[in-house]
Amino acid sequence: MGSVETRREFLCTPDSQHSKFKRKKMFISLWEFFYGHFFRFWMKWLLRQMTGKCELQRIFDTYVGAQRTHRIENSLTYSKNKVLQKATLVVQSEVDKCVEDIMKEKNINPEKDASFKICMKACLLQISGYKQLYLDVESVRKRPYDSDNLQHEKLLLKLWNLLMPTKKLKARISKQWADIGFQGDDPKTDFRGMGILGLINLVYFSENYTSEAHQILSRSNHPKLGYSYAIVGINLTEMAYSLLKSEALKFHLYNFVPGIPTMEHFHQFYCYLVYEFDKFWFEEKPESIMYFNMYREKFHEKIKGLLLDCNVSLTLKI
Repeated sequence: MGSVETRREFLCTPDSQHSKFKRKKMFISLWEFFYGHFFRFWMKWLLRQMTGKCELQRIFDTYVGAQRTHRIENSLTYSKNKVLQKATLVVQSEVDKCVEDIMKEKNINPEKDASFKICMKACLLQISGYKQLYLDVESVRKRPYDSDNLQHEKLLLKLWNLLMPTKKLKARISKQWADIGFQGDDPKTDFRGMGILGLINLVYFSENYTSEAHQILSRSNHPKLGYSYAIVGINLTEMAYSLLKSEALKFHLYNFVPGIPTMEHFHQFYCYLVYEFDKFWFEEKPESIMYFNMYREKFHEKIKGLLLDCNVSLTLKI
């Protein structure tokens, strides 16, 4: 009888958990509605009366680094003032004018608060820079590898020469590509998902961290724990791209880059992933490469967890 009750309880668990989740989600939605439409306005008004400063000024007085930029971004986004709302969409060339407009809207005297203009400009450059970086990365990702493009072909051969400096490639279409972790005789087929971005990242790591690239390539040929170096590298390009797209890289980039984040900073983050994934793989000691997706997801969750820290800065330390 007890076992039947246990089974019934077990069968009911998913529904009860789903109901709890729905209630929790409803509560959060209600709180966000009331906070956004009522509490936030009166709280801001009260604090302004007490301090003589607007919310933006109070953020600059209290926070630094990614926390500051993140809170400024949220304050602007949820503001009912159209000038402030549009500030998160400003392009880099119009940042100075945007700062002036914000100061005018909030009645901020530059003589009384000389640092406001500098701080706001720095935040807006980071905010607009992140959006522009995503557009730049997406543009490169959408560009397919073209074997008729001489620059693409040169870049591919450069990768071979960086990773295999003492071994000559006998032909452009060759089984030798498997030596650096490609699946077929022609690597171009492996770049379909991430386009030329996958190749650019592989070359960047191999060129800027050559000894580490050689070491990781050698480890990838381990008889038991080996993996396809190039294929995993392209897979990590997808991971870096998805984290950028989901805005999970904001804390990292806002801390790591005091100004405008660029493609160089995206490549640096990719290098961090390559180096750390190799360490992670050998620490975990998977039974087989067949479990790659499971361990890849485990690594992905680990990185996402690290990126939740507002003080995070994931840089390759060798």
